[in-house]
Amino acid sequence: MARRLPEKPSAQTSEPFIQNHKDGSLWATGQTKDGQPTGYWEWFRRDGTRLRSGHFTAGVQTGEWTTYDKTGQVYKVTVMKPKKPAVRSSPGGAGS
Repeated sequence: MARRLPEKPSAQTSEPFIQNHKDGSLWATGQTKDGQPTGYWEWFRRDGTRLRSGHFTAGVQTGEWTTYDKTGQVYKVTVMKPKKPAVRSSPGGAGS
């Protein structure tokens, strides 16, 4: 018996994401939650070698991101620093 899936995913559900190059080869794969990238993502060159990979949390790049050379070997690893929240001034500024 086939398992019935809910018609609308809950806010807690991640949706698979796949995007292709114009020639049909795989360009990017990952998942989204509430329309934002989340979890592990990978990007590929047209020849199929991996270009970049890393994790998103609520649409923000987090942790280690790896860039690969044309042969698929690690070229560099970048550690994404947490973004500081924007400082907002009160309407009218100080002394209003």
